[in-house]
Amino acid sequence: MTKEKIEMLLSTELGRIAPDIDMEDVDRGGDLREEFDIDSMDFLNLVTALSKALGLDMPEADYGKMGTFDDLLAYLEAKSA
Repeated sequence: MTKEKIEMLLSTELGRIAPDIDMEDVDRGGDLREEFDIDSMDFLNLVTALSKALGLDMPEADYGKMGTFDDLLAYLEAKSA
């Protein structure tokens, strides 16, 4: 899957969890949970949705690699390569 498709999927899934957030206003290098005002359950739902959509194993041990939008995007790119 291309970077653009992964980014679109990530944005779509984040939009489902935090529909009031405008993606244009998000600091892609800022803490994901703070930027999207999501709690740990929302984060788990995000990871689960992305895992299913991309057919990837995203273990809890890797959650530290998913701290920002850009971190999560890079993680998904690397895992799907």
